[in-house]
Amino acid sequence: MKNILFDFISKYVSLTEEEKNAIVSLDIFHSVKKGTILLKEGEKSKASYFVLKGCIRTYYVLDGEEKTTAFYTEMEALTPTCVINKTPSEYYVSCVEDCILLISNTDMEAEINSKFPKFETMCRLFAEELLAKQRIDFDEFKTSSPEQRYLNLLQKRPDLVQRVPQHQLASYLGIKPQSLSRLRARLLEKKS
Repeated sequence: MKNILFDFISKYVSLTEEEKNAIVSLDIFHSVKKGTILLKEGEKSKASYFVLKGCIRTYYVLDGEEKTTAFYTEMEALTPTCVINKTPSEYYVSCVEDCILLISNTDMEAEINSKFPKFETMCRLFAEELLAKQRIDFDEFKTSSPEQRYLNLLQKRPDLVQRVPQHQLASYLGIKPQSLSRLRARLLEKKS
C-alpha cells in the first residue's frame, strides 16, 4: 500500500527516502471494515481521509432518510468541513466497502508540513484539483436531468454502479430507488 501512496504523491512532488520514512512512521495506514461510521453528525473531528482501497461516502440524515452527497474511492481524499471549520459535523462519513485508509489529523499534518514544506505544496496542488473537480461535478449535477446524471456517472465513475448499493446510488443521483430502476430499464430498452 505504501508504494501505491508514493506513486500517487510522485504525480505532485518527488520524495526523498527520509520523507518516505517520515510518512511511514506516522501510523496513518488503517484497515476499516465495511459499514464502519467514521464520523457522525454532531461529532467534532480533526481527521482527514485518503482512500487507498475501498469506498467511503458522505451523507446527511434528513427526516429519517439518508441523502448521499458523495462517494470517495481509490486515490481520493476527504477532509470533512467540520475539520476546517472546527465545528460539529453536519453529516456522516461511512465505509461502503472494506477500506484501507490513510487517516491523518490537523496536528500531524502541521508537524509534517513544517518538517517537509513540499508536503504543503503537494496538498495545495491536490486541493486545487479537488476543488476544480467538485465545482465541475456540482455544475453538471445542477444543470442535468436524472437521466443525464446517471449517464455521466456511467461515463465518469462506472465502478460505482457495481460497488454501491442501489438505494445509495439513487440518493446520490437525487432520485428514488424505484426511479433509478425505471431509468435503467428505459436505457436498456433504448439499446435494444
